[in-house]
Order: sequence, then C-alpha cells, then structure tokens
Amino acid sequence: MSPSLPEKISLGETLQISRVLTGLWQVADIEKGGKIIDPEKGADDLETYMRQGFTTFDMADHYGSAEIISGHFLKRYHGQVDRPILCTKWCPEPGEMSAKVVRAGVQERLDRLGVDRVDLLQFHWWMFDHPAWLDALHELATLRQEGLITEIGVTNFDAAHLQLALSDGIPLLTNQVPFSLLDRRAAGPLSILCENTDTQLFGYGTLCGGFLSDHWLGMPEPVDIPDWSKMKYKRFIDIAGSWEQFQALLAVTAKIGKKYGVSTSNVATRWVLEQSSVAGVIIGARLGERTHIEDNARLFNFALDAEDHELLKENFNNDIPGDCGDEYRKPPFLTASGDLSHHLTGFHNGFEATVIDCRREAKRVLSGSKWEDIAGYCRAQRVGNRILVSGTTATAGFDRAVASQDAGAQTTFILDKISASLSTLGASMDEVVRTRIYITDVTDAVAVSVAHGRVFGAVKPVNTLIVVAQLIGDYRVEIEAEAEIIEDL
Repeated sequence: MSPSLPEKISLGETLQISRVLTGLWQVADIEKGGKIIDPEKGADDLETYMRQGFTTFDMADHYGSAEIISGHFLKRYHGQVDRPILCTKWCPEPGEMSAKVVRAGVQERLDRLGVDRVDLLQFHWWMFDHPAWLDALHELATLRQEGLITEIGVTNFDAAHLQLALSDGIPLLTNQVPFSLLDRRAAGPLSILCENTDTQLFGYGTLCGGFLSDHWLGMPEPVDIPDWSKMKYKRFIDIAGSWEQFQALLAVTAKIGKKYGVSTSNVATRWVLEQSSVAGVIIGARLGERTHIEDNARLFNFALDAEDHELLKENFNNDIPGDCGDEYRKPPFLTASGDLSHHLTGFHNGFEATVIDCRREAKRVLSGSKWEDIAGYCRAQRVGNRILVSGTTATAGFDRAVASQDAGAQTTFILDKISASLSTLGASMDEVVRTRIYITDVTDAVAVSVAHGRVFGAVKPVNTLIVVAQLIGDYRVEIEAEAEIIEDL
C-alpha cells in the first residue's frame, strides 16, 4: 500500500497544519559537540519533509540552531500561499515579565526565524509558584493583537493551570504535552478540559525517543544510552514499571501493526492521533541522518478499531505519576538530565523574606497586593518552626483579580501563591497542617475542593470550608494556611 498524504487540520481561523509535525529538538543533540549544522544544508533536509506533505515544523529557543535553519527554509517560499508553518517556543527563566521583557523574547524569535510574525508561539514556564507566567501570557496576547503572533500556545501545562489561563482570558489554541502509549496522563483531566474548550493538544514523545518501534522488540534492556531523547524516555519506562512490562506492551503493539501491514511506530502514533483532544503529534527528526518519512506517511492509511483499542488498554498497567509537565517541576524528574531540583532552586519565585524587627527570630513575606499596606498585614509570617499564611485571594500584582468567574481556577492561583510564600520562609506544601477556605457560592464547593485536593491529596491537612456572604473584591474564594516545619533529627 502506497503512503497517503498527511492529514491536515485547521488551528484557529488562519493556520492549517499537518497532523504530524516534524520536531527539531534533536538539532540541539546533534550540535552538542559544538559543530553547528549549516543552515542551508538543514533547510535542504526540511525540504524533503515538505515535499511529502509534512508542512509543519516544531522548534524552540533552546533547540540549537533549529530556528535559524527553519528561517532559511522559509525564505525559499517567500510570497507563496502553500508555505511551511513554523511553531516555536519561548522558555524564559522565571522573573519579571514586563511588556518590554516579553516583547524582547518574541522579537528574538522573529529575528532568528527572519519573519514579521510567528505562526504559533508556544510558552513554557518552569515554576508556577512564580506568578509572572500569567503576566507573560497577557503580554503575548497583546502582541498577538498587534500582529506579531498569529496564535498562542503553551507547553507542558497541567490541566489546572491551563484552565486558570483560559479562565483569565488568554486565547490559548494549543498545549504541547507528552502523550504516548506509555504515558497516558494527557488522556485524563487535560483531555476533558480540551474537549470543553477551543484548546487542542500537540502530543510529543509519542515514540518515546524511538523505543516504541520494531527495533526494540525483543531487545535486551539498554545500559549505555547515547542520545538525550532516549535517556529521557528510558526514565519513563523505568517509572512506569519495568523493561519486561514495556516489552509486553511493545509486543501487543507490533501484533496490531502486522494486522494492518504497518510498523509498531505507526500503531503507537496512530493511537495518539485518534484521541479526541489531539490536533497533532510531533515526531522528531535527526537532520541529515534519519527521516522515516515514508513510514510516517502510512499513519493515514489505516485506523485502529475497537478491538485494537481494547488490547492496548488491557496491556497498560502502570500510570506515570502526576499530570503533564510535572516531570519538569517535581520528583521524579523524568528528563534527560534527571533530577532538576538544583535547576529549579536556582530560580527566584518573586517573593522575599524580611526580618521582623519587633519580633525575635521572626520573618515575613509580602506579596505586593494593595491591602497589605492598607490594612497593615503580611502574606505570611514565620515564628520559630510555625508559619502562618494570611487569607489569600487570587490577586495578581497590586490589585488585579484573576479568573473572576472561576472559583476552581482562583483556588489554583491562591495555592501557588501560598506555596511561594512557604518556600520563601523555608517550608513546603507538604508541611501544611491546616487550611481554611471561604467561598461565596455553595455551588463552587466541589471545584474548590478538587483544586485543593490536587495539591493536598497526599498531605491531607486539617481543613475547614465555610460559605460566607461576600468577599472584598471580585473574588469567589479566599484561603488561609498554617504550616509547621519539622527539623531533621
């Protein structure tokens, strides 16, 4: 059977993409030794994909020279309607996200790509405790209105923070997350959210760095892994169970492939493409080395039936912990580099602890909201090993109410703010012993409780939830917290 042209799908009103995006993250791996790919030679390699209908390319600010290569490639299609679609990412370190900072980040993407407008600008944020990520997204929305960006997406956002962004009015079209037969986290709350909004998912890691392929069926467990991608996804295999369990999943996938005369990789990728929340999958390319173009085109020659889906469901017994993006933000760090705690602790969360002169060995944190000075209180105070956090609302900066119509989203923002306050004073959310929640509408109780349970499901502090007549400002929920630090013996 000859391969079909890749399916296309519309994103928003103006972008039409291939449902298989060519991922260029391995440019960084190829260039890690210091030898940079010649941009015209790299453009020749991208041309090979374009001619076979793979018209959409995914890259990022840290994927080596991928943006520069893609810019050279795009120049070949100047003035043409049927041109490549370039999706890139901006992944700044947490810090102030002023209009000037965000504009500079976008301008760098424009300069490297050699364009006046980015087709799809995807935003990544390392730590949600730092609230400036919402500032950045609002500034990106402004630049979209100015015409510097066609559409905005995010990458590695969990369901709670995607909902928060959407409820705060950010027009997000996509969320790029890991999604594979081995890692099905995105099939849970994230997919449910997408099915009820205009946001769609890009799945990456669909082949687990190449492990979900015929080549690895029956192979012994690898010890020395040469490339970053396989280093990363071997960690996924380990946390999901064992090499033997992975081989069992691989065998079932290969069996289905034989049924349709396609590869194991085709079946693994097709399964992701058939998830209702998925707009496209990203399959990596090693420019100048391997293409797999003909094999990838076979994705559109067949469809999995109900029996196939049931077999693949039966042979999946272990969940990857947490939600999408957790691998970059909390243990177990499922990345090529492994433990990222040293990386994350190097970031500042935007809060500062100051000594309280009138109270011995006490410290406090201010969050910058206007009521702290008006009423004369702090966001959190540590006295000895006890930390008390004031009633906290979803206030960004001085006085902006966040997601005013969504109590669940406000709860997510509040708990991030409480987490930042605690970490600044030397504690964590695991050390919270009590929370008190005030809501204005009893119908919000479930949404607020779910958001609270997402953070405290394992900790289970003492909790009280009270319905009150009104809160000051455009808020549906307010939360207090207390923590007690247990020193190591």
